[in-house]
Amino acid sequence: MRPLLLCFEAIPDGRLRRSRCAQSFHTFPGIAPVTLALALIASPAFAATIEITIDKLVFSPANIQAKVGDTIEWTNKDVIAHTATVKGGWDVMIPAKSKGKITLKAAGTADYFCRFHPNMKGHVEVAP
Repeated sequence: MRPLLLCFEAIPDGRLRRSRCAQSFHTFPGIAPVTLALALIASPAFAATIEITIDKLVFSPANIQAKVGDTIEWTNKDVIAHTATVKGGWDVMIPAKSKGKITLKAAGTADYFCRFHPNMKGHVEVAP
C-alpha cells in the first residue's frame, strides 16, 4: 500500500490549501506531521496595505487598525501638500495629487497630524 502524501501551497489570501503531490516520495512514519508543523511555523505572514484618502483637508478613514509589517498609503486628492506626522516618530510627506507611504515597524498606538494643517488628525493602532 502506497502512503498518501499531502502537500500544502500558499494561496494569495494568506491561507494554505491542501493538494495531492504529483510526485512519488519515500516517506518515514512521523515525518509528515513534523514537516507540516515546520512549514506552518516558517510561513511568512502576509502584510496588508491600508489606504487612507486625503480630501478637503481630511484623513479618511481617520482611525485605523494595522499590524506590524503593514503599510499605510495616503492618497492626497488635494491641490496642496500634506504630511502624516507623529511627534517624536515618523513624518511622511504627501505631495499634492500624489501618494506617500510608511511600513509599520513597531506595535503601539499613534496619533498623527498634518504639520501644515494641524487640524487634520488621524489615529493608528498597531498590533504585533
